[in-house]
Order: sequence, then structure tokens, then C-alpha cells
Amino acid sequence: MFVGHTAVALAAKSREPRASLALFVAAAFGLDLLWPLLLLQGLERVRIDPGNTEFTPLAFDSYPWSHSLLMALIWGLLALLGVRLWHGSRRTQLLVLVLVVSHWMLDFVSHRPDMPLWPGNSPKFGLGLWNSVPATLVLEGAMLAAGVFLYVQSTKAVDRVGSLGFWLLIGLSTTMWAGQPWSAPPPSSGFLAWFSLGGWLLPVWAGWADNHRRERYAK
Repeated sequence: MFVGHTAVALAAKSREPRASLALFVAAAFGLDLLWPLLLLQGLERVRIDPGNTEFTPLAFDSYPWSHSLLMALIWGLLALLGVRLWHGSRRTQLLVLVLVVSHWMLDFVSHRPDMPLWPGNSPKFGLGLWNSVPATLVLEGAMLAAGVFLYVQSTKAVDRVGSLGFWLLIGLSTTMWAGQPWSAPPPSSGFLAWFSLGGWLLPVWAGWADNHRRERYAK
């Protein structure tokens, strides 16, 4: 998933409006932020394989250190510890843990059976939502709409950055996600790894826009 991860980050922000959206976006996309770094180190592998699923041409041959369920739990606990050391609230800590682990759960729904449970000789799982473009667009689109609704109900823009910055982020993310089935595949796995490093801009952008918004029903 892609905008599905955005959706759960927005929903988490609605539950804890005083925490930065940047933190929740980083947690929700955490496994994907680690993934290109591990690709570039040769620790994980991906192939460009048009037709692998209807929605994406990528074949995720090996990504146990970023995308296995066990490692998702470990990364989530490390993130929780980081938030605790940063004196984040208990609710924020729990939400960060849930968001990191939710990445595996959402990918389990969308991927074909390539999601491992642990590094090594693990069985792999996946429900294969990406085998249907219409189902992917409907389900993930509904998730995004729900997340955006919860976010705008709990926060309000205090200036143009808070409004335009947020909606441009949602618009660009939606366009890139929805256009995947009709876009040219990446020229190589190396190019994909370097391009995917751009994902680190997502929490930065989200935090920038969110800093120009305030809790709508602050006491």
C-alpha cells in the first residue's frame, strides 16, 4: 500500500493532535524508509517484473530485514523507545508502535504472497489485493478519504501553508499512487532504490504542513 499508510498516519494524528504528523508519517512508512537503504547495501532484493501484479511491476524477492513481521515488531519497539526517550506521551508511544507494525499488516493485504514472518527460511503471505486495480483503488482510496476526514476534523489550518501544503501533499501522493498501473516501470532496481530515498521527504513535508495547523477543539 501507499496512501493506505498515509491514511493510518492521519488517523493517528486525529487521536493525538498534539504530536507532530511528521512522527506518525515516519512511523507508518518506516519499513519503506529503511527498504531502499537495505537495497543499496545489497541486503535485500527487488526485481522489475512487469505483470507481477496488476498494480505494480515490482517483484519483492527478498526483504526480510525491513518487511518481515518479526522485524516490524522490533523496529516498532525501537521507535517506541525513541519516542519515550524524547518524552513523548504514552499514547504517542503506543500509536507509533501500532503504526510501524500496521505497515506489515497493510502490505499483507496488498502484496501477493511475498511477506515473510521472520528473516531466514520463513513462509510468506499476502492476500494479493494488487492483482485487481479497481479493488486497490477503491479500498485504498476509501482508507485515504477516511484518514483525511479524521485529520481535517481534528485540526485546522492557521495560514496558507497549513492548507495548501497539506492538500498538495495529499494530491501529489494520490496522483503518484493512482497512476502506478499506467506508468512506465523503473529502468532498474538500482534506480528504484535511489528514487525511493525520496520517501524520506514525506515526513518532512507532512511535518512542515502540520506545523501550520492547530488542534481544532483545543481545550
